[in-house]
Amino acid sequence: MSKTASLLFGVHAHQPVGNFPEVLEDAHQRCYKPFLETVYRYPEFRFALHSSGWLLEWLFTQHPDDLALLTEMSHRGQVEFFGAGDMEPVLAVIPYRDRMSQLAAMSDRIEQIFGQRPRGAWLTERVWEATVVPALVDSGIEYVMVDDYHFLCAGTERERLNGYHSTEEDGRQLDLFPISEALRYRLPFTPAADAVAFIESQAVETEHAAAIYFDDIEKFGIWPETYHWVYEQGWLKNFIEGVLNSPSIKSVHFSDYHAAAPTRGVVYLPTVSYSEMGEWTLPAPAAQHYAELVRVAQEAGVLERDRPFIRGGIWKNFLTRYPEANWMHKRMLGLSARLASLPADQVRQDLVELLHEAQANDAYWHGLFGGIYLPHLRRAVWRALINLERRLDSLQTRPAQFSGDIDMDGIDEVFMSSLSLQAVLRPDKDASLIELSSYPLAQNFADSLKRYAEHYHGKAGSGVSTPVGEGIASAHNVVRFKHEIKPEDLIPDSRSRGWFAETWTDFDSKRPVEYTSTVVQGGAVLCMGQAGDGKEATRIAKIYSVRDNRLTVALKSVGNGRLSTRLNLAMPSCDGPAGRYVVNGEIPGGFGQTFTWNELKELTLEDLYLGAAVRLQTNRPARIKVQPHFTVSQSEAGFEKVMQAVELSLTWEAEDVTEVQVRVDISSLG
Repeated sequence: MSKTASLLFGVHAHQPVGNFPEVLEDAHQRCYKPFLETVYRYPEFRFALHSSGWLLEWLFTQHPDDLALLTEMSHRGQVEFFGAGDMEPVLAVIPYRDRMSQLAAMSDRIEQIFGQRPRGAWLTERVWEATVVPALVDSGIEYVMVDDYHFLCAGTERERLNGYHSTEEDGRQLDLFPISEALRYRLPFTPAADAVAFIESQAVETEHAAAIYFDDIEKFGIWPETYHWVYEQGWLKNFIEGVLNSPSIKSVHFSDYHAAAPTRGVVYLPTVSYSEMGEWTLPAPAAQHYAELVRVAQEAGVLERDRPFIRGGIWKNFLTRYPEANWMHKRMLGLSARLASLPADQVRQDLVELLHEAQANDAYWHGLFGGIYLPHLRRAVWRALINLERRLDSLQTRPAQFSGDIDMDGIDEVFMSSLSLQAVLRPDKDASLIELSSYPLAQNFADSLKRYAEHYHGKAGSGVSTPVGEGIASAHNVVRFKHEIKPEDLIPDSRSRGWFAETWTDFDSKRPVEYTSTVVQGGAVLCMGQAGDGKEATRIAKIYSVRDNRLTVALKSVGNGRLSTRLNLAMPSCDGPAGRYVVNGEIPGGFGQTFTWNELKELTLEDLYLGAAVRLQTNRPARIKVQPHFTVSQSEAGFEKVMQAVELSLTWEAEDVTEVQVRVDISSLG
């Protein structure tokens, strides 16, 4: 028997729900279009494709020629389509009922467009938990892709990773293909001939040996340097021709291999994702410790052997790292439960689709990828959540005011709502609003993000690395800068970035106001707190109320000093040209600038992108300072500063007993 290897080659195409049209179009021109046109010229080259439903819908409406190519390749048996959750959720963090509806929506979409019903599925970010097995099997999925790293973490020998294994959960069997990390890091970054030679090296004189690859299609054109390398220099063309001309490589579909080859045996995998995710999901101190363990193992020459056992955290840790992500997630779960409780005749498809959009994974996490740092991705989730809640309220009434520990932090949040506005107070020391959602505008104006310490911030001064040897560098190994990063940009926040966090200043001593009690009184919420301790403490009271499209906040202080409050307004225009301030009928500038006004009683923020205005009025003139709130994060394109919110600080001189009131009106422009 001659030595052969079956090449099982698949690509995963995804764009986050809510991504900018120009980003989608750029991805199409640099990746999706040239990739499809290239593989189309080689009918004998078998490949698998998974595309998230939102991206597939965009291609269907904006670039039907791409869909026509895919349809023809499907009819001639060249492409195998993989299913998944339709809006690319992490299946492990949504309920079983939503896993089923997401999987069914994706499979129905593929079958309707291409005439195939998927047998295989892509797991978002390769996040594996055994609890997802029942929904996958119940929806008709026979096999999924995970990393070989998953198997190594379970102690599986490397030589057994050239085929699929089987697992079970709650009486359902699912087969698992291990993706070769060695191939993931070679394709397309090493020369095509070297990549083909590596696949040939996997050939053995036994039947059913497989080289398994399934990774992001965006590496073929969107990652830095890859468009020139993959298409202009012909890497993909040379790779495909090398595969087809090799006597020891067979280009095979996953489905055909699965039907012909027996399982390599039973396996039970731990809860895990790819190895980089284990580092990204840890808090900064723990991530630094993890990185140090990896470094020591690497220097000792045992990293390859020990890395499966030097594991970091799991994907769900992002919900503990970022309270903003946890709040979105728990609000989503609450609305999912409300939707599930409706009578069957009231469950409409548009409600299900909104829930699916709210479960899109990108805005819930962060690493080299992930998008919690990107306001437009969080905004897409919030837009779906708010629209869904508004429609559910029309079918299923709820109290205008209620409390409950929604985010599982041990503190009951207080919800205050009208037909137009919902404010959510977290009664912690700041007693600030963590949500201020406008139903007509489908916008959460409190959707900001704190400045966190990230473990990679230490790389900000390390400069730019260069590729080693032939080929190009992976984005995992390169430090780039989209913006200048200064040390002060990396200082983490010590307080929340919600609405109305107070500070008291006297005798040049500046202290945060800490609230210790919250009382619901009629339609308002009273918060009692103080700045300082003992007899010198300054007492502060704060009252929130919501009516129609107006939020009113009253502050009362007892003492002599300065009372300040800080608001962080999430405005969709950020520092773009569509966001501007209006003061006394004049436009001094935009949200990306810093201004200070003395003795001001009214300030309007107009967002032309949103088509809305936020007007603040105070009963006493205030010193108002506005400035952009930036965070520093990294992506495959490099370090960047991202504007999260407009930070407003209002300050009043206080003597004896001082009462101030701030009214916030939110309305559409025009």
